[in-house]
Amino acid sequence: MWNYMVPILVFMIPIVAILSGVAKRWMKLKEKQLELAAQTAGEQAAQYAAKIERLEAHVAVLNRIVTDRNEGLTAQIEALGDSPRPN
Repeated sequence: MWNYMVPILVFMIPIVAILSGVAKRWMKLKEKQLELAAQTAGEQAAQYAAKIERLEAHVAVLNRIVTDRNEGLTAQIEALGDSPRPN
């Protein structure tokens, strides 16, 4: 029985070592992919937050214009037409 076990073990040890190395490289690749995905998600969240902030400011201006009953409403609307538009 031992006669068969020794050659099997001799072949199994390198195979296990190779598979272990492959598994480590695969795990490092997956870790890098997750880090990249998290970084991308963070950048997108920052872009969305900036866009929301611009939209909220725009809505606040529109709300002020709509609720303001001054005679200068036309001048304010025209001034908005001259201002740069948010992206």
